[in-house]
Parts: sequence; structure tokens; C-alpha cells
Amino acid sequence: MNISLIIPCYNEEVNIQKGVLDRIGNYTKNDSRFGEVMIVDDGSTDSSIQIIETKYLTLFQKFRLIKNKHLGKAFAVIRGIQEAKEPYIMFSDIDLATPIEEAEKLISEAKKDYDIVIGSRSGQRKGAPLTRKIMALGMIFIRHYIIGLNGVYDTQCGFKLFKTNAAKKIISKLKVFKDKQEKQGSSVSAGFDLEFLFLGSKLGYSIKEVPVTWRHVETKNVTFIKSSVESLKDILFIKWYDILKKYPQ
Repeated sequence: MNISLIIPCYNEEVNIQKGVLDRIGNYTKNDSRFGEVMIVDDGSTDSSIQIIETKYLTLFQKFRLIKNKHLGKAFAVIRGIQEAKEPYIMFSDIDLATPIEEAEKLISEAKKDYDIVIGSRSGQRKGAPLTRKIMALGMIFIRHYIIGLNGVYDTQCGFKLFKTNAAKKIISKLKVFKDKQEKQGSSVSAGFDLEFLFLGSKLGYSIKEVPVTWRHVETKNVTFIKSSVESLKDILFIKWYDILKKYPQ
């Protein structure tokens, strides 16, 4: 199994200074399964790019930095998928709320020939503030009654692995996340994961959900009101495009 690892990055100076890229680099550098580690920057305005370029690109040979305009996390992941060179793609949030070592669980299931393997967090969301727990429960409720995706509990865990050919076909069919538009402030809409998995299901790809370790990591990129409104809008658009039969039937 050969894997392209995608790490989306937007103003992650604090997390980088905590050593998250050292952990990712040390985990992947001598592991022949990981052919490349793509850090896709989403137009950071802090010192993230400078730190990555001056320290990490020379420290870890598998690292490469891809620079996007600030289009939101979804388009950072999409850019990584478009440029991936290996037959499998994994993506992980840079905060490592799910430790990078949990990749072994996803890889183990992918070897059983699943097309998409997704990490699943505990429903209790231990350590998360009340607002994040409300957002999670609200997302599950809204997703279930508007979109469906039966059999998938946690669509939003930032820890996924999929076959590259499946991922490239899925992103070619996206509707909500098709047109790029520059963003103001953070943009981490849950809608991308939903549209990706929704399309994957419609295209007949097998999806396996795997319990993974998860701990809450405080971030300024997810805000209760803005992130909730953004996600709800995207979910309604997914439903609208489905009603109009814009997705594969």
C-alpha cells in the first residue's frame, strides 16, 4: 500500500510550534507506505508558511508544501487529492486530535479492499466544550433527516483514507464544492465531508467506519455560529442538487 498524506493548513502556527509536524514527519519518514506528505496551505496569514519552508521541507524529505489562495479547508483537501501521486490518499487534520498513529486502523481496513475508510470518534466527544457537542449532535440529526447516509455515524472526523481513483472521481462530480470562491476568516464547513461521502455512496463505493482515538484540541478555526450556518447552507444545497438530480442516480 502506497499513500499520499494530505495535511490541510490554515494559520496553524500555534499547532506547528507544538510539534505536530515533527510527529507526522517522524512517523512517515522511514515508513515506505507513505510516499509523500502534502501540506496544503489555505492562504495562511500567520508564520505557518515561513516555518514550514525554513524548517520542515529540509528536515523531512517526503514533505512538500502546496500553496492555495484562501478558499477554505475543503478546497485544500481537493487540491491535495488532485495532486496526489500514490494509489491511496489519507488526510489528517493538522492538530492531530486523532493521533497520526491511528492510521494503522484505517490501513488495516483498507487492505480489505474498502474504497473509503473513515475514522469515527466517540459519541461522547470527551473534552469537547458544550458548543462543539451541540454542533456534533445537530449535524447528525440534520444530516440523517435531510441527506440520509445510512450506516455512517461520524462523517466529520478529520481522519480518512480512500483509494485515489475513487477520490478523484468523487471530486469531479462535486456540485456544492465545485466553484472556488475566496473566503474571509476560517472556513471549515462540514458540508465537504458530507458531499464527498454522499457522492461516494451514490457512485457505489464501499465505506467503512472505524473507531479511532480522539481528543479535543482547542481551535479558533471552528466557531459555533459561523461554522454551523456555513454547514447548514451547504447541506441544503446538497439536498437541492439531489432533488434536481444533478448527482449520479
